[in-house]
Amino acid sequence: MGRLTVRRPVLRLSAEHRSTRPDSLAVEEPMELRVDGRALAVTMRTPGHDVELAHGFLLTEGVLGAPGDVVTARYCDSLDERGANTYNVLDVALAPGVAPPPSSVERTFYTTSSCGVCGKATLDAVRLRTRFSPAGDPVVLSPQTLLGLPDTLRAAQRVFDSTGGLHAAGLFTADGSLLVVREDVGRHNAVDKVLGWALLNRRVPATGCVLMVSGRASFELVQKAVMAGVPALAAVSAPSSLAVDLADESGLTLVGFLRGETMNVYTRAERLTAAPVVHG
Repeated sequence: MGRLTVRRPVLRLSAEHRSTRPDSLAVEEPMELRVDGRALAVTMRTPGHDVELAHGFLLTEGVLGAPGDVVTARYCDSLDERGANTYNVLDVALAPGVAPPPSSVERTFYTTSSCGVCGKATLDAVRLRTRFSPAGDPVVLSPQTLLGLPDTLRAAQRVFDSTGGLHAAGLFTADGSLLVVREDVGRHNAVDKVLGWALLNRRVPATGCVLMVSGRASFELVQKAVMAGVPALAAVSAPSSLAVDLADESGLTLVGFLRGETMNVYTRAERLTAAPVVHG
């Protein structure tokens, strides 16, 4: 398995000093995902938890709905100049009766770690129908619990501490207990790894859970949450207009700018317990 970090020399400059020292960088490598031997997509990711990444990606594309939908997931056909496995090609074998991904899922060019839906042909292709609609989830969330999630997520980012270069996603229970956290150079990959973990651990649909992300809330991250039956998505930064539209249509509680003692609740605010409202 590839390393999560590498050391590289860096020239550090300041107003008063000039020095050369080693610096830790987050590793970024391509991973080709195949389904039943057919190339489906290539994404730039941080190595590690690749099986979760594949399961999460296929879950949020509507291919998988349960762990038993996959027979095997194995590395193949990726050797370096010394003949050693690079672990950069993963082939997923679907169980009999599981429909393969539609042609609209295929990326005709590589998917970067942050581009999200750029490989899809049309906007309609990404408005996928979920098997696990979050609209009817009766979860009740405390604003005070939500305010504590960013610090908990940040404290669990082990690789970020040494590199400062990774996104993170975490799945929490309604009382703020952290179930799983994953880091990756791509925010979409981090979410796929978390949701792949949930699928493999039979926590899909993710009823009563909150998905917390370290960056902004894009359309695709909302879609991924909806596809996994997550009733609430919280982000430390802003959502896009399309993300808010999809959350509203899908019955997802969407929280943005979750920082310090404040947050913006864009959709399904009725899931939050009463809190003081200051007008102005």
